[in-house]
Amino acid sequence: MLVRIHVSYSLRTPAGSRAEVERALARHAARCPTALSLKGAIEVTWHAQVDEAGERWEMKGSRDD
Repeated sequence: MLVRIHVSYSLRTPAGSRAEVERALARHAARCPTALSLKGAIEVTWHAQVDEAGERWEMKGSRDD
């Protein structure tokens, strides 16, 4: 039985893109048709490792954040 989906992203982005990348990551699960169709039945979480022109940072969240 499928009860949870965890998505891992590894991104390489240009310098100065952090605000746009953070916004896209924070909003994507709430707008994903697949994640929305599974709401209430399956937990959807995600984690992103971002290399922004040599600076590394991470984010994590879930569809319901």
